[in-house]
Amino acid sequence: MSKDPSSSEQAAGEPTIRYVNLYEAEDKVYTRRITGFYQKLRRYTGLPLIAGFVLMPWLSIDGRPAMLFDLANRKFHILWTTFWPQDGIYLAWLLIIAAFLLFTVTVLVGRVWCGFTCPQTVWTQMFIWAEFLCQGDRNKRIKLDAAPWSMNKALRIGATHAIWVLIALVTALTFVGYFVPVRELIGGLLQFDSSVPVVFWVAFFTLATYTNAGFMRQQVCKYMCPYARFQSVMYDSDTLTVFYNHIRGEKRGPRKVGEDYKAEGKGDCIDCSWCVQVCPVDIDIRDGMQAECIDCGLCVDACNTVMDKMEYPRGLISFTTEDAIKEGKTRVLRPRLIGYLVVLVVMIAVFVSNLTHRTPLGLEVLRDRGVRMYRISGKDVQNVYTLKINNMDNEPHRYDITLNGEFDFQLQGYRALEVESGELLTIPVRVAVPREALTEVKSEIEFTLTAKDKPTLSTTNNSSFIGPQQREY
Repeated sequence: MSKDPSSSEQAAGEPTIRYVNLYEAEDKVYTRRITGFYQKLRRYTGLPLIAGFVLMPWLSIDGRPAMLFDLANRKFHILWTTFWPQDGIYLAWLLIIAAFLLFTVTVLVGRVWCGFTCPQTVWTQMFIWAEFLCQGDRNKRIKLDAAPWSMNKALRIGATHAIWVLIALVTALTFVGYFVPVRELIGGLLQFDSSVPVVFWVAFFTLATYTNAGFMRQQVCKYMCPYARFQSVMYDSDTLTVFYNHIRGEKRGPRKVGEDYKAEGKGDCIDCSWCVQVCPVDIDIRDGMQAECIDCGLCVDACNTVMDKMEYPRGLISFTTEDAIKEGKTRVLRPRLIGYLVVLVVMIAVFVSNLTHRTPLGLEVLRDRGVRMYRISGKDVQNVYTLKINNMDNEPHRYDITLNGEFDFQLQGYRALEVESGELLTIPVRVAVPREALTEVKSEIEFTLTAKDKPTLSTTNNSSFIGPQQREY
């Protein structure tokens, strides 16, 4: 919904419907530079994220990068833990927890993830900073774009794009450095010794960052991000988000400092449009809640700055709730939020418990179905098994195997071999039991695998033992 000043409905005070062509190019957005609490908060939340993203591939733990997704060797090193494809369930759990955490935060404080920590927002901030550094604030950039080409204009715009490319290149190198050791990556590129896939991905992510943060800023938030499409269903009247207090602000209109504007029927809004000029997604918060709003708080800082100049109370635009504006009160704890919190706490507890008890050792037992049973010297019944030992620890180990079951099972043909880190060892073994002791045709047998030098590293797996019919004795 928007107001069209050329329509008769606008004159009558009624809103009209504005049809937006999603394929139509939008006008360039020139954001005004502003200072204030939320601008500082965005800086203090963005800088640690950027620093962590850039520095993490350079940190080393046990001689390897602290975080490395080694796709070639199917190893995923995250700090002191190495995960394998078999641990994919943990990734699924982590994604589900992240989704519920996002839902919980949205119900409580709106779309603050987008406004303060989303990579699209953080990188766009850096690109806007480059524009301000090379071209000046909003009015100067508008004049520069409207001016004919000159040496000054070429140098300023060229410097802006040079910084953009540098930021994009560092971003791409860092991102690819999570999959290829970053020291090898940069060394190979400098020596022109990198593989074609590595060069391709570095170039691809450089171009993607340059395009997204440089030219597709608000389009990504408005049209490409799925979060903007469903976040409104998680809002309620007690969700803390950016609101314009229309009760206090209307009727809008310009005035001088100290003027008795209330005698003229005006509200506190002086219609300066600063809230629109600072908005990175180019919306007018005074038109009400909109899906495009990312709750960055820049309009709050801009409006508070104007209110200070006009000597009016702050908070015409603020982080508040719909109920707080209408009824003067807000319910923090409500059924939807409590439900999200309970589910979130339970999922985190289950995830941490499973991760804590995770054993970096895999054992698969396959009974040879081509051989039903063996009789050795008329005394034993034997079954043949194939054991697959997967050492997912960071060190090599030798393993002992013990058998548990209803009968006196004996392991034959097994010799403890050293299994390297990441190695999958496949070996055949025989399990025997005295004929006179075997009274069941089919019984359960448990294989327990334990590291000789690390007894806490142990796992079990069950299989079946097949014996002869009684008439075969």
